[in-house]
Amino acid sequence: MPKNPKLKSILIIGSGPIIIGQACEFDYSGSQALRSLREDGIETILINSNPATIMTDPSMADHVYLLPLTTKSLIKILKEHPQIDAVLPTMGGQTALNLCIEADEKGIWNDFGVEIIGVDIDAINITEDREKFRELMLKIGIPMAPQATATSYLKGKEIAQEFGFPLVIRASFTLGGAGASFVHREEDFDRLLTHGLEESPIHEVMIDKALIGWKEFELELLRDANDNVVIICSIENMDPMGIHTGDSITVAPAMTLSDRTYQKMRDMAIHMMRSIGDFAGGCNVQFAVSPDENEDIIAIEINPRVSRSSALASKATGYPIAKIAAKLAIGYHLDELQNQITKSTSALFEPTLDYVIVKIPRWNFDKFEGSDRTLGLQMKSVGEVMGIGRSFQEALHKATQSLEIKRNGLGADGKENKNYEQIIEKLTYASWDRVFIIYDAIQMGIPLSRIHEITKIDMWFLRQFEDLFFLQKEISTYNIDTIQKDLLLEAKQKGYGDRQIAHMLGCLESQVYNKREEFGVNRVYKLVDTCAAEFKAQTPYYYSTFESDMETADGNRFAHNESVVTDKKKIIVLGSGPNRIGQGIEFDYCCVHGVLAAAECGYETIMINCNPETVSTDFDTADKLYFEPVFWEHIYDIIKHEKPEGVIVQLGGQTALKLAEKLSRYGIKIIGTSFESLDLAEDRGSFSNLLKENNIPYPEFDTAESADEALAVADKLNFPILVRPSYVLGGQGMKIVINKKELEEHVVSLLRSIPNNKLLLDHYLEGAIEAEADAICDGENVYIIGIMEHVEPCGIHSGDSNAMLPPFNLGDLVMQQIKDHTVKIAKALHTVGLINIQFAIKDDVVYIIEANPRASRTVPFIAKAYGEPYVNYATKVMLRENKVTDFDFKPHLEGYAIKQPVFSFNKFPNVNKKLGPEMKSTGESILFIDSLKDDQFYDLYSRRKMYLNK
Repeated sequence: MPKNPKLKSILIIGSGPIIIGQACEFDYSGSQALRSLREDGIETILINSNPATIMTDPSMADHVYLLPLTTKSLIKILKEHPQIDAVLPTMGGQTALNLCIEADEKGIWNDFGVEIIGVDIDAINITEDREKFRELMLKIGIPMAPQATATSYLKGKEIAQEFGFPLVIRASFTLGGAGASFVHREEDFDRLLTHGLEESPIHEVMIDKALIGWKEFELELLRDANDNVVIICSIENMDPMGIHTGDSITVAPAMTLSDRTYQKMRDMAIHMMRSIGDFAGGCNVQFAVSPDENEDIIAIEINPRVSRSSALASKATGYPIAKIAAKLAIGYHLDELQNQITKSTSALFEPTLDYVIVKIPRWNFDKFEGSDRTLGLQMKSVGEVMGIGRSFQEALHKATQSLEIKRNGLGADGKENKNYEQIIEKLTYASWDRVFIIYDAIQMGIPLSRIHEITKIDMWFLRQFEDLFFLQKEISTYNIDTIQKDLLLEAKQKGYGDRQIAHMLGCLESQVYNKREEFGVNRVYKLVDTCAAEFKAQTPYYYSTFESDMETADGNRFAHNESVVTDKKKIIVLGSGPNRIGQGIEFDYCCVHGVLAAAECGYETIMINCNPETVSTDFDTADKLYFEPVFWEHIYDIIKHEKPEGVIVQLGGQTALKLAEKLSRYGIKIIGTSFESLDLAEDRGSFSNLLKENNIPYPEFDTAESADEALAVADKLNFPILVRPSYVLGGQGMKIVINKKELEEHVVSLLRSIPNNKLLLDHYLEGAIEAEADAICDGENVYIIGIMEHVEPCGIHSGDSNAMLPPFNLGDLVMQQIKDHTVKIAKALHTVGLINIQFAIKDDVVYIIEANPRASRTVPFIAKAYGEPYVNYATKVMLRENKVTDFDFKPHLEGYAIKQPVFSFNKFPNVNKKLGPEMKSTGESILFIDSLKDDQFYDLYSRRKMYLNK
């Protein structure tokens, strides 16, 4: 059946600000759904309060409402758009579902004649209410772990007494495992039970008998109104039960499952999906499998919506789940839709992979001092990376190279942990770095049987790690002159980076690279094609691998490369890697706009990124997508293959910027602001000297590269002193110190974690007002796109401050100084593109804190507030297609816009929640107010000094 002709106008609910447990994967799903509906001529209305995402860009929907996700906002929209026929709530995570349910309970959808599509409310209630779900599963014959529901403390105690320990507590109606915990000991039970009951909005928990050591699997399904079902992807958690899937290292397709059990699991998943309700759309089902020959299967849960794993499964298979799910929600059947990759098979065709993907989560524990770093049922990661390879080992190495935690891959980089007690401890209590710890344990000689006994990770995975270690050991017996081609090729096929091989051979990375060239061991690029190359793919979505040469009949030897290079002029945009605190989805927004602007200028656009959660890695955003680590070796090989006009680095945050020096050294053109200017702004000392030369005020400062130097500087400057390392993002390592003891401790600790860094020490201007400006510069002309004043005092990181656009409390004299300084600095740095400058204002004097000649976290916020496509303009300036003076800027904003930070402290209950110079927020929302008399502004202003953490 084609689409339902009655559906002409659809409301989509977004997921709001990014929090741990609900990140940009839902913005990706929502963006796909919006595009999918518009293809069918349907009017789209979006509500979402997150300004940082491409999803809330005016180009994405016919009407975008940047409003708080409340029923009050829904009523406002439904009154303004009486033509809305239906609401699609399955694309915005738990936030959207909960809001949809609340609106349903209040009768709002009925009052306005709006149909709920894509899911059945009863299905949501059944899957979220753990007691109802358990009853249904027992009724349809699906096994579950022994479990019981508690709605009171007393009932919980009775259940624990009956089951015995260990136990699992899961809170009903929560996301990201909020309120869930693994209880090993009786003495922890009371506290964890109380926490679970408090976290659940209906004060209900399910208590399960813990399935210690069982393996965990997920299936991603799609179903249409005709009851056709396809399994898009099987995903195996490398970690056994007990770690939230969002914090697990996951692998697709499943590696250690027998075909017999897989078929049984498929049947169970389809049976479960059909039993929970009559709906068309996406669904995620999780199972536990016993680690013995029986492979008993037990159902854990089912989510009748696109999930965190849907984005991963979409990128892993190339099958756009959210896009197809949106089509199914409006009435299409799977056999009527095209496979988006092959364009010749139907969407009812199940993907088959001839490669392996590995997802590794990205944590930010360093931002939460004193946090519990062990992993459990409550999700703690803020982002993730994905590696694609021809083998598990190659994909695993690519994923570890993508994490950006100063590791070159698994092992072979001199950073291994050699402390036996610590290794055993980290294996026993799953730690964020366990993927490296397993390798270190093998290197130390701890037997696989012992590692398996402690971690319960399947022996198949452990043997893969062991095999990598044996290869490292063998290569280490050679040097650069004696290593053979076959061994070098094997190392590359198993994912080892040139840097790691250089470490093993005791030589330079460049020597390994040259040796590869000499041997003809070069990367080839393969298509992600959904069908194991049975049908020709039309979509330019690539990953790299290494192949043995094939020989043709006439004696020619070659390795097959599926990435065909065109003769068009090309631009490469470097993505921002994994989502993390300090570098979030706003940089993905900038990258997507950069790609689209370059395409408008006639360039073939090439995107390089490794983040599966975002729109920049959608297969049809750029002309070509290389799903590869944003890691020197991978980027350099793509550049050599594609020969672009240049590379854009200023849109991908610190990830892309860090590669600017090497690109410049290798003679690769950086589009926009030069490396020298980028470096000058990052180097705290040099930048302060530039301010001095231009007579621009700045706090008294000096630089130091050791604790002794820092103490000498402190004699010249008055405390409090702000200590800031160079080349960091999100205020990493920044701290306000008030005496010499604090200064010495902080400097020693900083230089241990960031060796050879130049630290800037400046006098902290107590009680100053902080402001910032974003501007576009073409080298000669400067246009300031926005000036924001922070509600909190100077000293709280700009990403954690409530920022007001336009300023609410700065006089004409101060505003003029800000404008003058911005223009002067942008020109002095020879900026071509975007620049962000931060100011401290005291006694009507404007001091400069720092300048960043790149896209900043605030650019999407300003673009949304003023309704102007600033990144598009800036990219055209970078490409020298336009001057700033060519654009007709018409910003429009009535009243004020406030960028409000959102924190995820609830995941770390014992952490110091005070704010300071190091950023801790995970996301942001936008709030529009008409005047300063607004109660919400008054409330913010009255609390502004509460959080300052020196």
